Amino acid sequence: MLQLEHLYKSYHVGDNVTHALDDVSISFRDQEFVAILGPSGSGKTTLLNVIGGLDRYDKGDMIINGKSTKNFTETDWDAYRNNTVGFIFQNYNLISHLSIVANVELGMTLSGVPAKKRHEKAIKALTEVGLKDHIDKKPNQLSGGQMQRVAIARAIANDPDILLCDEPTGALDTETSVQIMELIKKLSKDRLVIMVTHNPELAEQYATRIVRFQDGKILSDSDPYTPHDVKDTFKLKRTKMSYWNAIKLSFTNIMTKKARTTLTAFASSIGIISIAVVLALSNGFQKQINTTMSKALAKYPVSITQTATDMMSVETRKESDKNVKNRGYVTAQKDQNQQATHTNKITQKYIDYIKKINPNYANNISYQRATNLNLLSQVNGKIQRVQFSNVDQSASQSISAMRSQAMSSMGIGSSVFPTTLDKSKGNFLKQNYQLLSGAWPTKDTDLVLVTDNKNTVNINSLKNLGFDVEDGNKIKFNKLIGKQFSVVSNNNYYQELPTGMFVPRKTSQNMYNSGTKLRLSAVIRPKNEDSMALLSTGIAYSDKLTQNVIDQNENSVIVKAQKASDRNVLTGQSMNNSQKEQMLQTLGATSVPTGIMIYPNNFDSKDKVLDYLDKWNKGKSKKDQIIYTDMSSAVTTMTGGLLNGITTVLVAFAAISLITSMIMIGILTYTSVLERTKEIGVLKALGARKRDITRVFDAETFILGVFAGVLGVGIAYLLTFPINSVIYHITDLANVAQLNPVHALILIIISTVLTLLGGHLPARMAAKKDAAIALRSE
Repeated sequence: MLQLEHLYKSYHVGDNVTHALDDVSISFRDQEFVAILGPSGSGKTTLLNVIGGLDRYDKGDMIINGKSTKNFTETDWDAYRNNTVGFIFQNYNLISHLSIVANVELGMTLSGVPAKKRHEKAIKALTEVGLKDHIDKKPNQLSGGQMQRVAIARAIANDPDILLCDEPTGALDTETSVQIMELIKKLSKDRLVIMVTHNPELAEQYATRIVRFQDGKILSDSDPYTPHDVKDTFKLKRTKMSYWNAIKLSFTNIMTKKARTTLTAFASSIGIISIAVVLALSNGFQKQINTTMSKALAKYPVSITQTATDMMSVETRKESDKNVKNRGYVTAQKDQNQQATHTNKITQKYIDYIKKINPNYANNISYQRATNLNLLSQVNGKIQRVQFSNVDQSASQSISAMRSQAMSSMGIGSSVFPTTLDKSKGNFLKQNYQLLSGAWPTKDTDLVLVTDNKNTVNINSLKNLGFDVEDGNKIKFNKLIGKQFSVVSNNNYYQELPTGMFVPRKTSQNMYNSGTKLRLSAVIRPKNEDSMALLSTGIAYSDKLTQNVIDQNENSVIVKAQKASDRNVLTGQSMNNSQKEQMLQTLGATSVPTGIMIYPNNFDSKDKVLDYLDKWNKGKSKKDQIIYTDMSSAVTTMTGGLLNGITTVLVAFAAISLITSMIMIGILTYTSVLERTKEIGVLKALGARKRDITRVFDAETFILGVFAGVLGVGIAYLLTFPINSVIYHITDLANVAQLNPVHALILIIISTVLTLLGGHLPARMAAKKDAAIALRSE
């Protein structure tokens, strides 16, 4: 039941006012065929648009099944058009890029009817209008009469209560007009049909009621109707187009313009290509740097010595180097070198803490000890002292040698190979050194001779081993492998004089036989020039050997004598506390090392190692903290910061093209809005909400954004092959450009987001278009 009560509608153009509806009151039956006749400009089309909810009345009321529409919201009108009204237009207003059946399904798509059900209803409607055999065709494959039948099928598919026809035969020939009118008359038996026409003959022949209209007023009504006691039985069903349906609708439209879409996507992808290539190169170069730096970590370990500087403490590590504000004064401060000097109190408890470090972060730890090994060798039946140990045998040189060892703990020249925490993660020597001869050490008493990459060894090391060599002499491996030494305990090595001083005993076969036998088991060298070069050339042995010597000597006579005296028991010179402590370390009185070097597995693990070391210092006073030296941090910061800076600048330049792409997408979407103005009108006539219209165009830009992103990433990936070829020929660096999959995904997301932003404003403009005006556009 439709009732119009005192409706007014005026249009203002400048100072002119046109009264399209001037106090119109009329009621319609639920089933009848009403023809509205009148000259052009009489207001009949405006009446039809107001009844259809495409236009709004200024005053009065329109009542639907007892429900006033005075307080209808935009969403209410959308739902009304979708479920209560069906439109049949003079120019058909079919969407050209959709198939026949998709055009018919469109209204049901907006109202959220499930795909299977709406397809069944669309087929039923097309069958009813005689087009069952044409469902897969496009509108441009049909005749005018067939297209009007499709429009009728679309209008009745959602089973509306009111069918509004605006000159339904205006574009048809006489024969086809008769067929269409017969069809509309048939439909009027089940619903209210209101038809606007200029043709009085058609009205007289087919309509059951004729209303004549002129100057916005009803002149006559052939069968007026006055309802009584109409109850409010009107129910609105909200419309809602899903995102998926919006994407499908937009995708179908895009596929009708493949060439333009591809060119647009390519132009939009240029920024993505630029950024992807920059990131690929940056990623590749960073990996090259990380690989090189990881191999150099042995040369730049995290070092802990008895005397250190706190320049690399956690505070300094996190401290900003920015200039302070100029406040008009200077601050007096001690020399930084004086401030930085720090004595580390390395204890057995700290050593135990270091041993618990996660092997996933640092699996190799080297301990530097000032302990002297009392070594003897047998050369041609003669027993002689060997001086490759940490400390020279002469009393006058013992202190300086020990200090040299303490200094060497800061660098790479240690003769003790690292202790491996987790042997399942690999053996340090096997991973970084090549076996030239012999067998890898398996016992604490096995020694190795380390050469450089050219198989050379320091001549002094060979002389200390008992070889009479000159510069340039060559020694066969078989003369080295199996060579034995004897490490003698302090009690058997030193003798006490009546004065209380100690001197080394005269070497003898008995002294040699009393010691623990060591054997040179292998000759090794670094695998290549980039391998970890922790060990200096010469003899290398395990830390376990040194610990065994300490266990044997810590309660020896000479150690007890040195503890009880403030004079050097070997030289008689007086010593301060520091010198005495160093001398005791030389004699093997303590197992606490003079230094520790921790070798992170890689750069990513280094910060984990530093965090672990910082954890020990947490809550301790400054003097009780253990300060480490991270020699690689400066190099890492410099190279990483430089590369990041270059990457940022290049990405910023490339991003300009992304902004350009966003603007271009906005222009493209605006062009699409202009091209599809009539489609917007049709969607609104079918009940599409503003957000549905916005969603359709947003979906189109979404598809373009994803396509542009994927295309850009794909092209960038293909470009890495020729780029890598060029770089390889120039620098010999292989496979530098490597596009990170995470970066690729992020770039696709960025492309999509920027495209959506660029296209959203035109999409909002489309949503705000007036439906009646949009339907009149060409």
